[in-house]
Amino acid sequence: MPQRAEILTTLLTERRSCRAFLPQRVLEMAQRTPSWCNTQPWQVIVTSGDATEQFRAGLLAHVAAEASASDIPYPREYRGVYLERRRACGWQLYESVGIARGDREASARQGRENYRLFGAPHAAIVTTDEAQGTYGAIDCGAYVNNFMLAAWSLGVASIAQAAIAGQAKFVRAHFNLAPDRQVLCGIAFGFEDKNHPANKYRTPRASVKDAVAWVEN
Repeated sequence: MPQRAEILTTLLTERRSCRAFLPQRVLEMAQRTPSWCNTQPWQVIVTSGDATEQFRAGLLAHVAAEASASDIPYPREYRGVYLERRRACGWQLYESVGIARGDREASARQGRENYRLFGAPHAAIVTTDEAQGTYGAIDCGAYVNNFMLAAWSLGVASIAQAAIAGQAKFVRAHFNLAPDRQVLCGIAFGFEDKNHPANKYRTPRASVKDAVAWVEN
C-alpha cells in the first residue's frame, strides 16, 4: 500500500469521537479542504481559555431554559438500518458509562455533557453561507472531517457536535454572527482523557458491499 494511503487509513481507523478531555497547524491543514467551485463557504470561530468557559456556561444556561432550534433542519426520520445504527450507537455510549436502559434521568444528564463540551478546553463553531444551501453544507461537512483528521494527526482528539447546531439562536447571539451565516455544528477538541469510560467503546462500520453498488456494464 502506498505510504500516503497507509497514513490516511491509519488516521481514519484511529480517529474517534472523544467525549472526555484533559484540560490542554490544524486550521491550516483543514483549509485545504476541496469545495464546490472552490467557494470555501466555511467560517470558523475557535474559543480558548476564558472564551471557552463563557461559551460553556452560557450554553448550559440556555438549554436549561429554551427548546432546541437549528438553522439547518434535523433529519425528518431515521428508518430501517439507519435507525438501528443510531440506536446501537446510543446504547454503546450508555453502556460504557453505566446508564441502564430506561434511566431517563441519567441519559438526560449524559446528554447535557454535549453542552458542557465534554470538558474540552476548545470549541470550534463551523458556519456555512446560507445562500449556498445543501452544497455549502456538504463542503463544510468535508471541512469538519478534515479538521478532525488534521487534529488527530497532531495527537488532538475531537468530536463533531450537532447538538451545538441545535442551539443556533444562542450561538448566533453569543458570537454576533451575520444573518447570512448558518450554524452547521460545533467541534469540541483537546487532549483525550484515555481513562474515561466514554472513550473506550468503538462504533462499527457497515461493509463496503452494504454501501457501494458497482456498475460495470
